[in-house]
Amino acid sequence: MSTTTPTTAGTPASGVAGKNTIAEGVVAKVAGIAAREVHGVHDLGTAAARAVGAIRTAINAQDRSQGVSVEVGETQAAADIVIVADYPVDLQKVADDVRTAVTRAITQVVGLEVTEVNVTVSDVHIPSDDTEAETESRVQ
Repeated sequence: MSTTTPTTAGTPASGVAGKNTIAEGVVAKVAGIAAREVHGVHDLGTAAARAVGAIRTAINAQDRSQGVSVEVGETQAAADIVIVADYPVDLQKVADDVRTAVTRAITQVVGLEVTEVNVTVSDVHIPSDDTEAETESRVQ
């Protein structure tokens, strides 16, 4: 996977010729931000990626592209998104909403045609698990 991929936006408004280069990491970050904004998405990434992400967040260096893999070409992009959904939500609807949001964001922000967005639901977050872990004490 290359770190930068040339992308041209067609005829520039300024009339000056040149080439625009948008890094794959930028496209992944745009996709990650869009996916996180979807109602029903708790987090992105597998358990291992979320563990590393928790450490990054603790040191104030959050990775917004966690759980996102992209392929970027001259005029097109494809993305794979791994999500953790909140319980109870309609998982198919959340996955479809993520696909729509990511497609819209890449198209509008980056200016590329999106050929494919694959969404994998890797886990379901149950809010009661958080509260039980915080209140349960092993010793008194």
